[in-house]
Amino acid sequence: MKEELWNGIRMQQPDSGFRLGTDSVLLSQFLTLPRAAKIADLGSGCGTLGLLLCARDENCSVTGVELDAQAHRLAQENIVQNGLRDRLTSILGDVRAIRTLLPAGGFSCVISNPPYFPVGSGKVSSGNAAARSEETLSLRELCAAAAYLLPSGGRFALVHRPERLCDLVCTMRESGIEPKRIRFVRHSANSPVCMVLLEGRRGGKPGLEYLPDFVEFTSDGAETDDYRTAYHRGEQS
Repeated sequence: MKEELWNGIRMQQPDSGFRLGTDSVLLSQFLTLPRAAKIADLGSGCGTLGLLLCARDENCSVTGVELDAQAHRLAQENIVQNGLRDRLTSILGDVRAIRTLLPAGGFSCVISNPPYFPVGSGKVSSGNAAARSEETLSLRELCAAAAYLLPSGGRFALVHRPERLCDLVCTMRESGIEPKRIRFVRHSANSPVCMVLLEGRRGGKPGLEYLPDFVEFTSDGAETDDYRTAYHRGEQS
């Protein structure tokens, strides 16, 4: 299935399995991008975040690492069809073996939309365990890989479930990445938090900035202006 993004970028998605969602769209916009950012996407799938980041900033480059061979092949197709060979790369490999794949301190930013659930949580089916649970990549392993790839001052951003926030903050800090920016996502203003966006800085000083909540829909179910802006749908009529 093909999806039109924006700024001329198109994405081929699998007919089943992981699909483009609000988590990826918001994460790609949340990450702080320095000039000519060099970004590593850990668990990159079919290249979703890389495509979104390339659509956001024409001067950035993205290297994805993906364990699943089928997703990796689809990422390569997306790279070719969008003419992004000089800016977007997909590596077939295991993030847990990151030291054999990419250089230490070689990226200004790291981004990830990781598995959300611990192994044995009972919240995922056997069919999507690899993508949804930490069966093949734990939060500790992910943060360690990000710390390895970042120089001092480099940024690491991820999206996750709100109930894992304590784990996120503690694990990130243990890895030498200080949490610096956070934003909560809600379906509506009165809904509970459904996602959390968190960004840390390698070797940063303590101090966490809370951004305004991102609210997707109004009380009557209409898309908010923020939601329409995130999807490049123009102004709310």
